[in-house]
Amino acid sequence: MNAGIILFVVFAACLIIGVPVSFSLGTAALCSVVFGGLSASATVIAQRIFGGLQSTSIMAIAFFVLAGNLMTKGGISRRIVNFANCLVGNVRGGMSLALVLACAFFAALSGSAPATVIAIGTMLYGDMAKLGYPKDRTAGLLVVSGGLGPIIPPSIIMVIYCTLTGASVGNMFKQGMMIGVCIMAVLMVEVIFFANKEKWPKQEIKHTPKEVLKIFLDAVPALMTPVIILGGIYSGMLTATESAAMAVVWATFAGIFIYKEITFKELIPIIKDSAKSSAMILFIIAASTAFSWVFTFSGASQALVDAVVGMNLNATLFCFVVAVILLIFGTFMEGTAIAVLLVPVLWPIAQSMGINVIHFGMIVCISNVVGTMTPPVAVNIFSASTVSGLKMGQIAKAEIPFLVGYVAVFFLCVFSSGFCTFLIS
Repeated sequence: MNAGIILFVVFAACLIIGVPVSFSLGTAALCSVVFGGLSASATVIAQRIFGGLQSTSIMAIAFFVLAGNLMTKGGISRRIVNFANCLVGNVRGGMSLALVLACAFFAALSGSAPATVIAIGTMLYGDMAKLGYPKDRTAGLLVVSGGLGPIIPPSIIMVIYCTLTGASVGNMFKQGMMIGVCIMAVLMVEVIFFANKEKWPKQEIKHTPKEVLKIFLDAVPALMTPVIILGGIYSGMLTATESAAMAVVWATFAGIFIYKEITFKELIPIIKDSAKSSAMILFIIAASTAFSWVFTFSGASQALVDAVVGMNLNATLFCFVVAVILLIFGTFMEGTAIAVLLVPVLWPIAQSMGINVIHFGMIVCISNVVGTMTPPVAVNIFSASTVSGLKMGQIAKAEIPFLVGYVAVFFLCVFSSGFCTFLIS
């Protein structure tokens, strides 16, 4: 148990002094083995770190990151924005509706919340500000709509969760799609309410059927990307990793030969940037594997399980407590780090209570997304601030009405197992 105390004290101390999460996890695990009196050699940490990456599912993360970057650079994202604006842009506040819809479409391509905020914000925010949309409210909507990224599949955080628990990626993606559509609908209803209440601009440009058809045909190669990803997984023909690899191939082909917005020469920097982003995520996963092993081997994990079981919580109350814990962690830690740190600890307890693995996964994944919208560590707000030039405090205040709607759907997931599992029942 002394090793368990050392584990968390060192981890917390490293975070406080600004050590990156991956190094904090690895340092804490190493110190616990060396100074905690465990009957294990320090070399086991290196073995666990390398062992943590020996999973084909983890390869999907690198492919999804690369596919997202290729789609942004290759013109796929812009075609999706144009198509969304064509569908809903002619009503009051129509560009805000298009923003939500474009985020949902892009979510089916990238799997990342910050990537969605930056990609869609770069293409829409400037024009919306010029047309007279309230800058802070638009930035706040962008922050929350970007949260569709990790919910509507493919989702990096869902792949990580399935890797940690052995859950079906396909089933997680099915439920994520349904819940993501529900969140999108709630946000669009809120947009219509505020647009009419605050008299947001209304576009007078009306597209003829011929123009709508032209925009749609131009967007078909872009819209094929989620079809390839999700169709391959849902049909059972491809695994998540294979679908992600196919998405990379298609995004490359569309960007170079169909839209002709990237060249073979430009592929090198895109691959380098994607490798850097993937490496950060994978390093956290690898280090957390060693951390989780020490946590279990030291007996601290069993002590926590016994403590929670001793509280005699029912499954619903346990899910609520977990949701609150994850929301608190999300205010100061990155979502991937939270998942790889807490899921190996909390899932055995949830499993012992008979909680469905998909239900628990939705709680974990959505709570981590909420963390990207809540200060102080709020990557979505930071990304929106970069796009809009507004202060983070302004955006955090303006996002509150939309965040309330998002969190309402989240707590529906927490308290209703059926809502999170009826597609796979």
